[in-house]
Amino acid sequence: MATAHAPNDNHLLGALPPQALEALAGHLELAELSLGQMLYEPGGKLAHAYFPTTSIVSLHYVTESGASAETAGVGNEGVVGISLFMGGNTTPSSAVVQTAGHAWRIEARRLKQEFDRGGETQRLLLRYTQALITQMTQTAACYRHHSVEQQLCRWLLLTIDRIPSRELVITQELVASMLGVRRESITESVGSLQRSGYIRCRRGHITVLDRAGLEDHVCECYATVKSEIDRLLTDVQHRQSAPAIAQLQY
Repeated sequence: MATAHAPNDNHLLGALPPQALEALAGHLELAELSLGQMLYEPGGKLAHAYFPTTSIVSLHYVTESGASAETAGVGNEGVVGISLFMGGNTTPSSAVVQTAGHAWRIEARRLKQEFDRGGETQRLLLRYTQALITQMTQTAACYRHHSVEQQLCRWLLLTIDRIPSRELVITQELVASMLGVRRESITESVGSLQRSGYIRCRRGHITVLDRAGLEDHVCECYATVKSEIDRLLTDVQHRQSAPAIAQLQY
């Protein structure tokens, strides 16, 4: 049975005026992203940009030793591949699918062409880039100054903000990799949050039971990042019922 997928399920695409969205729509391709899929590797040339809808992509910095930590997450609020329109075709980080789902994909040159025309597309992409930089900066500060438990709360809240469910399909080992800490530290923090009744864990799944509890326990980094994303989206108006391009069937 066909499922309707709309470009404006991604908030950035949904914020574009009809004419600007029309210019991109003919070049958008629906992509199904699987858990753990590598969208690009450090130093590799980026061929596409991705506008997630139901998926979440984790941006990682990887050291020479192979250790890594998440610098930011990108969900339906943003785009993966900002270096394509910021003047470079490569990045020292990697992009890995954290939550399986869908995204709209566009060739690098097509997105660059629309960006270079200026107007609303350029303005919106630059505003999102500013919000992404804020997230990266705040994440770096969080790693340095806050406890693993607070970091975990921040990561959980930002993740469930991007998906309709409060259940995450993810292992504690993968969470540890994203936060750049030992698996034992995550196990300890997960146990503490579970005893407090904020979350429930079973193999490969974490379910948020008490969002308010996590918000009371999290550091200020979550509110800072969320506030900047919300500011970015103040003029976003979903156009769910307009354009035929919003009702493509796949």
